[in-house]
Amino acid sequence: MRRQAQDRSADAVRLRLVVAYDGSGFRGFAAQDGQRTVAGELSRAIATVARHEVELVCAGRTDAGVHASGQVVHVDVRRDLSPQRLAKAVNAMLGPTVVVRSVTEAPPGFDARWSARSRRYRYLVLRCDTPDPLLAPLTWHVRDRLEIRSMVCASDSLIGEHDFSAFCRRPPGVPGGQPITRRVLEARWGELPIAERELVEGEVLLRFDISAQSFCHHMVRSIVGTLVDVGRGRRPASDMTWLLRSGDRSHATTIAPPQGLCLVGVDY
Repeated sequence: MRRQAQDRSADAVRLRLVVAYDGSGFRGFAAQDGQRTVAGELSRAIATVARHEVELVCAGRTDAGVHASGQVVHVDVRRDLSPQRLAKAVNAMLGPTVVVRSVTEAPPGFDARWSARSRRYRYLVLRCDTPDPLLAPLTWHVRDRLEIRSMVCASDSLIGEHDFSAFCRRPPGVPGGQPITRRVLEARWGELPIAERELVEGEVLLRFDISAQSFCHHMVRSIVGTLVDVGRGRRPASDMTWLLRSGDRSHATTIAPPQGLCLVGVDY
């Protein structure tokens, strides 16, 4: 049964915030005792402006080191608090590491997590012989030559509803052997231009865009690591279908590093 939005008093209003952050200095989004997290910093900043304790609910919890340009959160605050004032004050306290890109009053019944229809992630891979110090915080540097057509072919197998146990860390309380089913709506590779500079021979900036109704822990990074192994020629494109059917995480051994991953948007 779908969880209902939290009740709130008549003098409170639910705000919907679109948030961007550089995840490199955080232990993920979710609040953790004794750890610097995005939710911890953001909730403290909002509470300072609102002058009361707040609870954040996000569309999708990102792991340590993962970035976001379109994370969505909701928070209940006093009705007399101006959304524009809130965004300006929070950005002054946390920017540019964490910024509120927009804030609006949420429609009735809105829940950042449970109202979401899909989440969209992008992963960046820099194929180049030499590391790039300017792109390093946002990309996975791969020295090996990549066969892009094989990667595209392998990613086509992801579309639709599958058991992604081979690509996920099993959630607590979920017994082994139980499928971890997710529906992937889009999975495609493309190339991004590297603006205003001379490219080194063989250098290419690749993007992998994937959207799904929901994701499980390490799912995108495990998928990207496997697809890059396909591009390197370490495994055939057909392995993607075999891995999905196997449900065995031990077969998908490469996990892409976190800094290349970004939550770019949430659809409602």
